[in-house]
Amino acid sequence: MSRFAAPIAEQIWDMKYRFKEADGTPIDLSVEDSWRRIARDLARVEKDPDQWEDKFYAALEDFKYLPAGRITAGAGTARQVTLFNCFVMGTVPDSMSGIFDMLKEAALTMQQGGGIGYDFSTIRPRGADVKGVAADASGPLSFMDVWDAMCRTIMSAGSRRGAMMATMRCDHPDIEAFITAKSDPARLRMFNMSVLVTDAFMEAVKADGPWELVFKDRVYHTVQARDLWNKIMQSTYEYAEPGVIFIDRINQRNNLSYVEEIAATNPCGEQPLPPYGACLLGSINLARLVRDPFETNAELNEAALTELVATAVRMMDNVVDASKFPLEQQAQEAQAKRRIGLGVTGLADALLMLGLKYGTEEAARQTEAWMKAIARAAYLASVDLAEEKGAFPLFDKEKYLAGGMVQDLDEDVKEAIAEHGIRNALLTSIAPTGTISLYAGNVSSGIEPVFAYAYTRKVLQKDGSRTEEEVVDYAVQLWRDKFGDKTLPEYFVNAQTLEPAAHVRMQAAAQKWIDSSISKTINCPEDISFDAFKDVYMQAWDSGCKGCTTYRPNDVTGSVLSVADEKPPAEAPEQVRGGDDAAEVIYMSEPLQRPQSLEGATYKLKWPDSEHAIYLTVNDVVINGHRRPFEVFINSKNMEHYAWTLALTRMISAVFRRGGDVSFVVEELKAVFDPRGGAWMEGKYIPSILAAIGGVLERHMIAIGFIEGEGMGLKSDPKAEVMAVGEAPRGKACPSCGEFGLQMVEGCMTCPSCGYSKCG
Repeated sequence: MSRFAAPIAEQIWDMKYRFKEADGTPIDLSVEDSWRRIARDLARVEKDPDQWEDKFYAALEDFKYLPAGRITAGAGTARQVTLFNCFVMGTVPDSMSGIFDMLKEAALTMQQGGGIGYDFSTIRPRGADVKGVAADASGPLSFMDVWDAMCRTIMSAGSRRGAMMATMRCDHPDIEAFITAKSDPARLRMFNMSVLVTDAFMEAVKADGPWELVFKDRVYHTVQARDLWNKIMQSTYEYAEPGVIFIDRINQRNNLSYVEEIAATNPCGEQPLPPYGACLLGSINLARLVRDPFETNAELNEAALTELVATAVRMMDNVVDASKFPLEQQAQEAQAKRRIGLGVTGLADALLMLGLKYGTEEAARQTEAWMKAIARAAYLASVDLAEEKGAFPLFDKEKYLAGGMVQDLDEDVKEAIAEHGIRNALLTSIAPTGTISLYAGNVSSGIEPVFAYAYTRKVLQKDGSRTEEEVVDYAVQLWRDKFGDKTLPEYFVNAQTLEPAAHVRMQAAAQKWIDSSISKTINCPEDISFDAFKDVYMQAWDSGCKGCTTYRPNDVTGSVLSVADEKPPAEAPEQVRGGDDAAEVIYMSEPLQRPQSLEGATYKLKWPDSEHAIYLTVNDVVINGHRRPFEVFINSKNMEHYAWTLALTRMISAVFRRGGDVSFVVEELKAVFDPRGGAWMEGKYIPSILAAIGGVLERHMIAIGFIEGEGMGLKSDPKAEVMAVGEAPRGKACPSCGEFGLQMVEGCMTCPSCGYSKCG
């Protein structure tokens, strides 16, 4: 009998975690083989490997403890990959050579599958003097473009997607450009972005006071704090970014504040880390620990929880010694502090099994109690490890007990730390668990509410056909198994029906006993007012959260996945308007015939250090009074360019003549990265000559009114409108499987059908 609770769980295991030969031949013949592989690898550093292998296997069995994806996929495979999930890189120097040294380190880390975070506040603002070269600085945003291009290249070369977090202090002179950078959807696509908000700034916001933008003691501008706050809020209201990180609170609550200062996080924000900091992640599956679900005596087995936490802490501590690291500095940092991030998944399902409504005061109290129990068990387990194997090398008893979350621990726990030390400096974190939650039978993800109790998933078969299967939430399936078609009780709520305040309440309840941070998305309704939206962030600040990430569905971010039954789509109309004043968008099974004459324009593109210019001619067709691109001619006297310019001419023209939304051509060209280096043009870094051509095409589309502005594409997505005829609204298309169901979960755009996550 299969251990998998749902077909999607086995499919996720096969796609993402099953150990296979290079040609796809399975080595893990069953999920039991995967559990054995992981248990054996993490036990090999023990004095008695056989004894601990069996205990580790028992923890993994039936998906009770879920190591993060990199451990599940990589442990015991002998592959040159890191088992650590996330890194914050070294402090970026304010020099050209130092910046590109950091770029190289980032590339090496990504090559082994690590997500990275960077604080770009250390780079001088745009327009500042660059001594010795009689030039002005291009600013941190231009260098972020370089990082973005690098990440895209690593992504295309490897099996894992690149993921990066960029942070900037709220007092950096370029903070306003940072805040609005994602208004261009073609720019910085590989970054999640967050503003480092200080206590002083929040006080200035509340007092409506002035705020100085400073770099190295020089005041560049003075703004009103509330105006800057409103700009942050307006951008995240419209584009879901940047997030907000309460950086002073993070440093004040850090157990290691006596030896490190934090200025950045990993891509999903749950791991604030110092320079070269690294962390590994894992989750206790609370949904598997509830006894007598849905009965009046339902309860979480706390004895089993305590034992499971202790085993998980030991397994994760062993990962520090078993893992490889992309950089020596990362290995040293990990060994010196032995930081781990043990969290939970299946919280919402566990609450449902106890009859508790997610987001209520009662559910928040239960969540806080469970998180405290986990923290207590984790700290005591780490004390036991310290007694057996030694405390982490930078442990200082007096300083450690005086700071961070340690102050809030029970007295007996603090006494044990004082007597024996502690093996791991930090132990708890709530990480994104979207994919491993699917693998565990579609339990609710992390501490998020259930997103959808059931939805239909289209599965691509080997013959090219698609079959449909229902994907049901783990708790809902248990209810069905127990009560058949009996109506779900009123306490079954989901992410779409909850008020934002309920999300904040749950995040704050969990945060009290999490010594790192939490990856959580606060879902907001599309029609939430701007003032109410801003209040969500103030509630997060006032309730003790370390950060805040929201998602409001709109025309830019995409609609929320519908869980209603889909109706057969009506026949798509021949043409759809993208808005009252938008260009006509036409979808054709055959290309348009070329008219005898066309209107167009020719552009000269001079690439730096190139002897010959490139000339681009873009001709347009007029349909119902609206112009749209129809063909392109690219010419150069440089014979080295002949083959690719001819190929590009033919391919782009063929795409243009098919009709539809062709603005993606611009986006794809602008994303091309030349490993030999790009060039600075008009104060902006352009990663390749192909990207420069994409920029020319974009300017032409803006000039004829086909798109609204730089990076904006069509005013609305006509493809979504065509596909939505006769159907309920759906999310954006998944770039991995193509299903229209992307949803924002734990700060990441995630696909429920295949487990794809933007954050890797």
